[in-house]
Amino acid sequence: MQTKKRESSREKEFLKVPEAAELLRVPRSRMYALVANGDVPAVRIGERSIRIRREELTRFLTEERAVVS
Repeated sequence: MQTKKRESSREKEFLKVPEAAELLRVPRSRMYALVANGDVPAVRIGERSIRIRREELTRFLTEERAVVS
């Protein structure tokens, strides 16, 4: 019997909102707000599922962000 290795959030190309929030270390509510405002592009699948491409999180963090020194 073949055991199926579960893909960790560090390996996935598309993340659920809670997974993206965990990676950025922000509350889920903040991540949902970033998606709702269009700051982080996401894809809605059906009525309840939202996926965020890992590449978009990187872009969000690196584009036009003020770095605190």
